Amino acid sequence: MTGSAELLPGTLDVLILKSVSLGRLHGYGVLLRIEQITGGALQIQQGALYPALYRLEHQGMLKSEWGVSDNNRRAKYYQLTAAGRRRLGDEVDSWNRLAAAMKLALSARPQEG
Repeated sequence: MTGSAELLPGTLDVLILKSVSLGRLHGYGVLLRIEQITGGALQIQQGALYPALYRLEHQGMLKSEWGVSDNNRRAKYYQLTAAGRRRLGDEVDSWNRLAAAMKLALSARPQEG
């Protein structure tokens, strides 16, 4: 995918949950994973990411623990909780319904008559 897209309101949380669902990650790793799974189309700023991680952790969607990163630095690693898995499933269902409805709407053709 080429070019970048703007992040729609409400999408950052689901992108974080999806990224963390693919494996335990530290904060910067979440940012890189989002770029990876979107083919580089979405690039998240650290100033938006860390408050969202904090919010999701305090909502009980993520749990964290301190560990050591690949470059031997102390880092906070995130994992999904059961509540986070449920919310991710709900969000995925909702986004899939919206995407299907948008596909129908955008493929509509003028009526002949």
